[in-house]
Amino acid sequence: MKISYNWLKDYVPTNLSVEKVADLLTFCGLEVEDFELVETIKGGLKNFFVGEVLTCENHPDSDHLHITTVDVGGELPLNIVCGAHNVAKGQKVIVATIGAKIYTSEDEYFVIKKSKLRGYVSEGMICSEKELQINDNHEGIMVIEEVVKAGTPAKEYLKIPEDYVFEIGLTPNRSDATSHIGVGRDLVALIQTQLKEDICLNLPNVDKFKIDNEEVKIEIITDSSICPRYSGITISNIEVKDSPEWLADRLKLIGLRPINNIVDITNYVLFEMGQPLHAFDFDKIEDGKIEVKTLPKGTKFTTLDVVERELNGKEIMICNKDMAMCMGGIYGGIDFGVTKETKTIFLESAYFNPVAIRKASKHHGLKTDASFRYERGTDPNITIYALKRAALLIKELASGEISSNIVDIYPNVVKQAEIDVNFERVYSLIGKRIEPETIKTILSSLNITIINEDESGLRVSVPTNKVDVLRECDIVEEILRIYGYDNIEVTSDVKSSLTVQKKPNTEKIQNLISDYLASNGFNEIMNNSLTKTSYYENNQDFPIEKSVSILNALSKDLGIMRQILLLGGLETLSYNINRKTNNIKAFEFGNCYNKNIDQFDSENITKRYNEEKHLLLLTTGSTSEGSWQKREKETDFYYLKNIVMNIFQRLRIDASRFVLNESSLNYLQGIEYINRDSNKTILSFGKLNPKIGKQFDIKQDVFLADFNWDLIIKSLNSKDIKYEEVSKFPEVKRDLALVLDMNTNFSDIENLAYQLERKYLKRNISLFDVYQGDKLPEGKKQYALSFTLEDKEKTLTDNQIDSIMKKLLRGFEEKLGAKLRG
Repeated sequence: MKISYNWLKDYVPTNLSVEKVADLLTFCGLEVEDFELVETIKGGLKNFFVGEVLTCENHPDSDHLHITTVDVGGELPLNIVCGAHNVAKGQKVIVATIGAKIYTSEDEYFVIKKSKLRGYVSEGMICSEKELQINDNHEGIMVIEEVVKAGTPAKEYLKIPEDYVFEIGLTPNRSDATSHIGVGRDLVALIQTQLKEDICLNLPNVDKFKIDNEEVKIEIITDSSICPRYSGITISNIEVKDSPEWLADRLKLIGLRPINNIVDITNYVLFEMGQPLHAFDFDKIEDGKIEVKTLPKGTKFTTLDVVERELNGKEIMICNKDMAMCMGGIYGGIDFGVTKETKTIFLESAYFNPVAIRKASKHHGLKTDASFRYERGTDPNITIYALKRAALLIKELASGEISSNIVDIYPNVVKQAEIDVNFERVYSLIGKRIEPETIKTILSSLNITIINEDESGLRVSVPTNKVDVLRECDIVEEILRIYGYDNIEVTSDVKSSLTVQKKPNTEKIQNLISDYLASNGFNEIMNNSLTKTSYYENNQDFPIEKSVSILNALSKDLGIMRQILLLGGLETLSYNINRKTNNIKAFEFGNCYNKNIDQFDSENITKRYNEEKHLLLLTTGSTSEGSWQKREKETDFYYLKNIVMNIFQRLRIDASRFVLNESSLNYLQGIEYINRDSNKTILSFGKLNPKIGKQFDIKQDVFLADFNWDLIIKSLNSKDIKYEEVSKFPEVKRDLALVLDMNTNFSDIENLAYQLERKYLKRNISLFDVYQGDKLPEGKKQYALSFTLEDKEKTLTDNQIDSIMKKLLRGFEEKLGAKLRG
């Protein structure tokens, strides 16, 4: 939000420097993110000077160009080729010299350079009023009638106003500070309490307001649920014209474009006191009747930006007898605004329901200065004051007459909140004892009235402009803002307490795995849990019916909560790959959300939704950078499987406890580990379906693993680690080459082996070779396996070893149809 330093001083009588004001505002929570010197004319007319035309001759090769020499106060006059019809010898003009910037729009400009025009050198430009950004007149050059010395800077001659403008990062709870008076109120409080200066806030005086006649009648009907207060007045015989310089300059300095005197006055009052106003052409209000209501869903309405919008049926609409004139609190209609022909206006000052304004603003993607204030909550008790202020300005600047009584529909008056403040609770929340007199001074400086007081505390009445101050803790925050957070000392005491950590320590476990992944070259990523609705449309794995939608979504790209981490991860991969980072290993811990369709009619709302924590691994490109010692190796299924199995090992989870199935997911070509008890998938990993990758403009292979982290935590071994002596007896290794069916997996062999021999077979069976070729029957493959046997009490004999291996081979032949290859 932009606040003008000079404008602010209209209400705060102080000579504090702009730097000191910025420090004070930041001190009280109105953070000044930046301040800069701003001029009403962009660029400040640097390199523009008053010049005198010494000579002016027609160009021999043109019927409209003139060859001139112009004195701009330098050693030599400038040669300038000018195309203006009204240029003449002896004129005083304004010249843009070499290096000057001529703005053609808000952000576009060209720089004056020395050039040739039809064979003649031109060293500058004689400017029109439009080129000087004074107005839109470009019929000819601007001719100076006053006596002024050639070489005078144009900025000095035109007396261009300049001002410092603060950019304030306003938090949503500070609706009372959305105007110059609102910011000024805090500044006065700070000067009174921090600098101990006795000053007061100077508010605009409206005592001269009076009704000139009652010739115009207006009837207003409102719905108090969407518009708790609606005030208005008519002003006749106005003259719509350009605003005077002081008003136009004020608006320009804070980034607003002047339109005409009536509209500019409404904007001026908006930024002065935070109350939005809207002016209607009264002659277009049929039968002088206004109704504030909602219109049916699907109704078409064209706004001032000439965009036809379809209403959703919840917008606050200001209507005449037959049609909508304005989307209340947001944007006016195309046909009902003030034009040069307008002679009578109806001036609206209202208090609209903040929730309705915010929803309509978000739905239509319309952010205006009015909606910014209404959705935060304006002061319902200043609508009349703002009307009177604007009406007096219109009488002064547009020669109008107030031609009706003020119409004010306010059925349920919003009263000031009364709050009890206990001194001891104030001290407890702040962490410091503040003198009661200091507290009272601060509250009084903020216009918070003290109703009564005793030794234990106060009862205060809070003005209605502070819509967020409703509780005792809010009052404490107001006190602390002005007293100063920096004035609360940090105690030197060290206090500690014993805590009991519930096992398993999930944060410690997550850090353990994060450290492991980081040490293996993975980078942690974090994506928004809100994602695009389009991702789940026609998604067979994660149907949109199970998605949790956001009621007031910021945009369609943040319309629903994610059901899976993968899609955000693919966005990250795509972003990096498109910037030539092709070798990526990434992981993300995050929550996923979905509707529990079976329980969605449950009275217990927590049963309607599921929230699960997941761990996503992504790897693509090469696993490591190539060097003279080794070549780059592309990531593959087995690289990712090794990482996955190591995670299980780190967590002391026996993977054989789970059922291993081929993945049923369309987006994944791989396998799933299923929890036997819950029948839920605890892990899916494999290769991403290339069709999904193409949707994200990813053309290289991507491998992924998705852990259900909540199930992983439940699967942790609760027993403490026990250590035992290293066996004194040797291990024995034996190898088998088995011919198997193509659909037999290594895990089938592994699980069966541990079932057949529990006592002596160690849990490190390894697959050291796989063969598929024409030397084997069709549909067959060969696995070369290594088995490790050990007896912790004695050395195994050859007979024992042979017996165990025969038992294993017999089991493989009977259960898996395996054959020993000679």
